Amino acid sequence: MSRLESNRAAEMEVFVRVVDLGGFTAAARSFRLTPSGVSKLVSRLEGRLGARLVNRSTRRLQLTPEGEAFYQRALRILADMEEAEREAGAGTAPRGHLAVNSNIPFGMRYVMPLVPQFLAQHPEVTLDIVLTDTVVDLMEERADVAIRVGPLRSSQLLARKLATSRMVLVASPDYLARCGMPKTPAELADHRCIGWTFPRTIRGWPFRKGERIEEILPPPAARASDGEAVRLLALGGAGLARLAVFHVGPDIEAGRLVPVLQSHNPGDREDIHAVYAGHGGPLPARVRAFVDFLAHHIRMPDPSLKRSADGSWRLHVGR
Repeated sequence: MSRLESNRAAEMEVFVRVVDLGGFTAAARSFRLTPSGVSKLVSRLEGRLGARLVNRSTRRLQLTPEGEAFYQRALRILADMEEAEREAGAGTAPRGHLAVNSNIPFGMRYVMPLVPQFLAQHPEVTLDIVLTDTVVDLMEERADVAIRVGPLRSSQLLARKLATSRMVLVASPDYLARCGMPKTPAELADHRCIGWTFPRTIRGWPFRKGERIEEILPPPAARASDGEAVRLLALGGAGLARLAVFHVGPDIEAGRLVPVLQSHNPGDREDIHAVYAGHGGPLPARVRAFVDFLAHHIRMPDPSLKRSADGSWRLHVGR
């Protein structure tokens, strides 16, 4: 009852039902309310409008001229509302504009190759994609979906896990030939390392020391704004970099990058999530379709690194 009392559209609908069914009792039965409750709703509507809509003194329901005019206008308004709801319901088929923000390495390797297939399946969706490793505010950037790598900050956003990847410390063969292969994490103080220009949840590099995990924060010789730039610096011999295996796995197998301090690798992983705003109302069909599409089509193994007899490194996907 309270929702009807505070809802002007509901008041209008009750009034129209009273007129259509010819009385308060029949209207009350259709709404599963009491006749007195329906009468009070109509009385309050009349009080708000400052006009009598129904003459109650006769045995038969009789509209005043003001009531007749209001009834005709209410019919049109309720019909427009119903049409608007039908059009919104048709929106359950994905359509409209979708803004996506993605981590650069994951976006380049896994999201971008899937975009043509998604657009072919949903021709009424248009897509904007921004690749950046900076964590953006979805509302501020007007993004519908963001792909984030690593720990998620506490927020009101919804998240769906897409994949996970191990982390690995790497350097180019050229760098290791010039500067030597570090044997312990402590030796990193004498090496050149590549860091980030933006703050991260974990500031240092974690290493296993016996039963403990300790973090070391090597002073960076260079810093970059995204993972792909860090990878390119590492490939060029600028220093050591700690990146996800999904990102540098092909470089490791090709010998362009070499894993470093693997015996001290704590085996940590970074999860990759699609995050999106979903609280406070139904999720737009285009957003749900895109997130479901990524979750279904992204098949990213989480391989471990194995050293071959010839000293080369290979990715090994366990069963």
